Amino acid sequence: MAQVLRVETGHAWLRVTDAGGGCGRCDEPGGCRSVQITQAFGLPKAEFVLPTALELRAGDKVVISIPDGAPLKAALASYGLGVVLLVAGAALGEVWSADGAGDLGAALGGLAGLLLAFALNRVLFRSRNWRAQLRMELAAQVVCLQSIAENQ
Repeated sequence: MAQVLRVETGHAWLRVTDAGGGCGRCDEPGGCRSVQITQAFGLPKAEFVLPTALELRAGDKVVISIPDGAPLKAALASYGLGVVLLVAGAALGEVWSADGAGDLGAALGGLAGLLLAFALNRVLFRSRNWRAQLRMELAAQVVCLQSIAENQ
């Protein structure tokens, strides 16, 4: 859920008002506090801009939607590719290294794999087709009549 701050030329400036995460027991006794990992390098940005064709005004509530599977694709590209290339590079570096230098070859191969993953992720990020698969869209907040009837 987000609140519209302002709208200009087909773009809406938004502030996230409902940041989901985990089981919701982060700060309760017995909670794992795992959401604090996401704040290790500072608080996430709560305000950002998205294109929109909706007729919105400041103060409107909107829902931000993403395509099914987009978070998994992004995680696999970001983390999975790095892990696979790190392990593959380390294995190839160890196999191709001279006798007695297997550890150094594995370390250099692993580093080369990580650098290749970094380069491939940069190329993916610049790809319009890739970014289109991860697009976010806005939808006006819809009131569910059934939930209103249940609460009365």
